[in-house]
Order: sequence, then structure tokens, then C-alpha cells
Amino acid sequence: MTGTLGKGMDVKGKRVLVVGLGKSGVASALFLESGGARVTVSDAKSEELLRQEIPALLDRGISVETGKHGERTFRDQDLIVVSPGVPFDVPPLQQARRLGIPVIGEIELAARFVSGTIVAITGSNGKTTTTTLAGEVIASGGAKTLVGGNIGTPAITFADQSSPETWVVLEISSFQLESIETFAPHIAAVLNVTPDHLDRHGSMENYTAAKSRIFENQTADDFAVLNADNEITAAMATGLKPQVYWFSRIKEVERGAFVRGGDIVFRGPKGEQEIMPVAEIPLKGAHNVENVLAAVVVGALAGVEPAKIRRAINQFKAVEHRLEYVATIHGVQYFNDSKATNVDATIKALESFPGNIHIILGGKDKGSDYSVLNALLRQRARRVYTIGAAAQKIESQIGDSAPVTSAGTLEVAVRKAAQMAEEGDVVLLAPACASFDQFNSYEQRGKAFKEIVQDLAGHARGQGSAD
Repeated sequence: MTGTLGKGMDVKGKRVLVVGLGKSGVASALFLESGGARVTVSDAKSEELLRQEIPALLDRGISVETGKHGERTFRDQDLIVVSPGVPFDVPPLQQARRLGIPVIGEIELAARFVSGTIVAITGSNGKTTTTTLAGEVIASGGAKTLVGGNIGTPAITFADQSSPETWVVLEISSFQLESIETFAPHIAAVLNVTPDHLDRHGSMENYTAAKSRIFENQTADDFAVLNADNEITAAMATGLKPQVYWFSRIKEVERGAFVRGGDIVFRGPKGEQEIMPVAEIPLKGAHNVENVLAAVVVGALAGVEPAKIRRAINQFKAVEHRLEYVATIHGVQYFNDSKATNVDATIKALESFPGNIHIILGGKDKGSDYSVLNALLRQRARRVYTIGAAAQKIESQIGDSAPVTSAGTLEVAVRKAAQMAEEGDVVLLAPACASFDQFNSYEQRGKAFKEIVQDLAGHARGQGSAD
């Protein structure tokens, strides 16, 4: 990589601060250092908590500040790059902007250096499944495809892997969209907007505004993909510059994908094209029909033929930690939906099973209203097991909608559910909360759930009763 890092941005010899040492922060720091920048990283977490990330940075001569954000650290910079986990309005960043120091996010950094055609997908729920599926659909058409962003691989990593022919498919969070300036995807999709991250955004209006920024820099040559069945996303179409395409599970749309007579149909400039029967979708739940419809629109706009779209969907496997089947023990099925980090995702998980559910709820509260779960809990839950910091709030808001066991930890919850569940029941981890009180990520929480279940299965196999 040369010192001139695209779109008029040259960091060679410049002092650059990267704030936050998550995956994207580490990737940004390493990328900037390889471009000749004098890089410092700053994270308020302790050195002990960051011991896995620090060695790779020190090996490259990157300065590391932990345990605080030093005032001077933020003053003495030519550019500041903020990881998505760091609120964009913290006092040190506000001070830096007052001093005239440019402050951008990792996704904006990537936007200036990644080549090729960018597809960006956001929404309160379904982002990861839809992004992964859309990547596989586009790849089935023969294009070189890279998939990452808020999942897996940080977008900045693709700067050295992409070419003008590459399709770069990115999951984008509201946190990442807060800090964009020039980011302009060719195809941008908002799958749905329901209450989430209100602890950070402060209101639904702010959260919705952050999501809608995904269309901000698009032109009339670009495409916006919107859910016609979600009131908030439907309203986003007003005044947009890009061409709007819709997806809908319940009605026909003028342009986009919809369900008619049990079949998925895409309607575009070439007229109507039948894609596949809904019955062929290999994923559980009505919400996954919406995710597939969105991926169909993205694939069609990318020029993929209907037969190839169908084949890619048929071959798709559920993404880890999203309604992921784990095991059957003593006739009880165990499902890992650790990615259900908000109430709406938990509603979708509950709706995926007819009843007899033992559901594990709790973690770090995000300012959610758990009472909206009550009707479904009454209909479908045999028992609720609460864990983590949000347990007391959840218990107070769900009242007597289902029997409650205060489990405290995930392991206690799984083992108590295993004791209480009977043949034909489902044990479901769909916590409606973030993981950061007891785990580093929803992935770590999901893996812990699976390890506990596999331990139970191992014991059951010894008794000849696990599938």
C-alpha cells in the first residue's frame, strides 16, 4: 500500500489516533501503520482486558494507551478514527472536533480505500443472515465477493483485497452510520427498524435517523432496498435520490420482491421473474422469509439470474448464533439465538416455535421494554429463566405471563431448563439483551451456551438418549 490512501487522504507521516480496540479498531490501526502513519491506539479498558490485542500492535511500533483516554493523546493528532463501540459524542472527541481535528469512523475510513461495488445492509434484526446470504447470492453469479463489516471481517481489511471488479457486501450498524461522511454504497438496504440501542441513541427518532444515513450519499444511479411491511422503513423512501426497490412478505410491490401464491417473485425492468417457492427456504421463521426477499432484491439488482439466486438460497445454512439448532437431549430441542440482542429479535424467535418453550432472557439492558413479550410468553412459553444485569427489570415487566426462574448465570439457566423441560419441549437462548455484562460478545455467549448443551448431550449419550 502506498502512503496516499485514496480520495485525497494521505496519512504518511501523519499522527493518527484510533479509539477503541475492538476488531475494527485493531484492523484500522494496522492498516494505517502500513500506510506510513504514526499510530496511537487508546482504549478505556484495562491492559489486562486487552492483553490479546496489544502484542500485535506493539510489534508494529504502534503506541498503546489503556485504562483511560488521555486529554493530550486526543489533542496531538492529525486524524482520529473511532471504533463503532465508542460513542461519537464522548467529551474527548467533542474536544478534538473543536480543535479542528478530523474525526471519522472505521467504516468511513474503509469507504475511502475499498475498491469495487459496495452493498450495505442494515436493520434492527436480520442483518447478519441477509448480508451473508446476499454475499452468497452475488458470488453464485460468478463475481468476486467479499463479505464483512459489522460481522466477521472489518471493512478496512478489504482495502488490500478488493479490486474494481469486486463486490463488497457489508453489514452496517447504526453505530457505524453515525460517523460516515462520504460512504456511498451502490446498493443500500434497511431491513427493518424496531426499538434497539436506545441506551446509546437516546430516542427512536435518533436511532432511525442513524439508520437512514445509509442512503445519504447515494445518487440516482444507486439503489435503496426497503421493507414495505415495516412502517418506519416504508417512510424512509420519501425524498430519496436512489432508485427505490421494495420487499414484502404480505403484499405485491411495484418494484422488488414479494410472495404470491407461495412463490417468491421479483418485479423489475424486465418484468416479473419467478425465483423460488417459499417452501424451499431452508431457514426457520417468517422473519427469515423477509431476509430472503431482501437478498433476492440485492441479487437481482446485482444482475444474478433467478436460477442462480434460487440455488444459492437452497444451499444456504443458518448463520451461527441465529436460531441455530444445537442438539436434542431426552426429546428436548436446544436452539442458540444469542444474536437476539433486542426485544424484537426475541419476538421473532418465539414466533418460530408453536409452543412449549423454555426461554432464557437477560444480559445487559439496552433501555428496552420487555413487557411487549408478554402476549407471546403467555401463548408459547412454559418457563422463563432470567440471567445477568437485566434480570430484575425483565422479571418486573413480564409479571405473571410465564413462570420465572431467577438463574443468574447462563450455565445455571441451561441446567435448570434441562431439568424442567419434557420431551417435545424447546430450550431457547434468545436473551433480548446485549451480552456485555457476563460475556465479551454475543458470539462468546452463544458458544458458551453450545458448550453447556454439548456437555449435557455427552452425559445423555452415556445413557443412550441424545440425538
